[in-house]
Parts: sequence; C-alpha cells; structure tokens
Amino acid sequence: MTNTPPIDDVPISGEAVRLGQFVKFAGLLDTGGDVKEAIIDGYVTVNGEVDRRRGRQLQFGDVVGYDGRQLRVSR
Repeated sequence: MTNTPPIDDVPISGEAVRLGQFVKFAGLLDTGGDVKEAIIDGYVTVNGEVDRRRGRQLQFGDVVGYDGRQLRVSR
C-alpha cells in the first residue's frame, strides 16, 4: 500500500497564479532564490510531474508537490 501525503487546499485570489509565486505564497519555501533553485533542479511537481518552469500558469485544481507536501490551488 502506498502512503500518499494528504492534499491541502491553498486559496488564491484571481483566476491563475504562476508556479514560483504559488510555491512562495503557500510557504513551501521562504525566498525567491530558494524557489527558483528548487524548481530548476526538479524538486517541484505539478499534478505529479516535474515542471521546471517558474512561470507556468497554475489553474484551480492543480496540485503542487514539494518535499513530501501536496498543495492544491483552490478558490
């Protein structure tokens, strides 16, 4: 049996948010430099797949993963 982490909802204002902004806003990392490095190095996933684009537009329902945490973009 696989032990998957729970998915927490993180509400945003507006229709979309960029991946780098979301990682910092959600508190996964503290600084923009750390966010940039983690994304470029492939430590951040979107909907279960590595995405190295800080500027990727996330939509409601997308799930961002980092360091064993899973966060869903919500209203």
